[in-house]
Amino acid sequence: MQIFAAYDWGLIWDNRTALLDGLRVALEVSVVALILSVVVGLLLALLRMSKPPVSWLAALYVNVFRGVPALVSVIWVYFGLSLVLNIQFSTFQAGVIALTLLYSAFIAEIYRAALTAIPKGQREAGLALGMHPVRVFVSVTLPQATKIAIPNIGSMFIGMVKDTSTFTVIGLTEVVRVTQNLNSTYFQPFVLYTAAAALYVAVAFLIDFLFRAVEKVMESPPRGRVAAAITGRKRRRILALIERTSASRSA
Repeated sequence: MQIFAAYDWGLIWDNRTALLDGLRVALEVSVVALILSVVVGLLLALLRMSKPPVSWLAALYVNVFRGVPALVSVIWVYFGLSLVLNIQFSTFQAGVIALTLLYSAFIAEIYRAALTAIPKGQREAGLALGMHPVRVFVSVTLPQATKIAIPNIGSMFIGMVKDTSTFTVIGLTEVVRVTQNLNSTYFQPFVLYTAAAALYVAVAFLIDFLFRAVEKVMESPPRGRVAAAITGRKRRRILALIERTSASRSA
């Protein structure tokens, strides 16, 4: 206990605003990158399920970027891709692009596995009913595949938030960068990095809770308090519509 008493734990509270601002930056980069990664990953999954040579090119992309560390990816984007395209990316833009390049490859495999898990008979039934193939995919196949993919996408999101810690190399003011700046002033690495770790753990719990709630909402029938609230609103709207229709008919 004497060892822990030697540290100034009050620094965490005194600098809470700076630490939370760093966490906000990390979450903003991760949220934008997650949206882009899901879109690109789904496209890559469809390309991987198509015929060669398109499937070969998609497989090459997936296998390359699944093996590239986040640190290398962001250096490629910030110092390499910017020179090739003659565009000066901001640290935020470079972080989003780097995460999208990496995690779209992982999400592509997640979606590919989810899509192949959907029985082909459902697609054939939709086509037999006269539905357009695109409508069958959007209305029948994709929602079921997304429900299967949601837990793993949540894990990818947690990984994204943690990987922003490596973007301190380009100056992104996320949690680790803020912690480094504070440590250069107070020289309390144990206290400050413990606070940073606690923030990451708290965010991991929050993301896990949110994605579990989404997973329950997408189940048939929906489960959980969030699902009950959503379905309750829908039920009230339907009842109100029925009452208005009945009132107009009786009038």
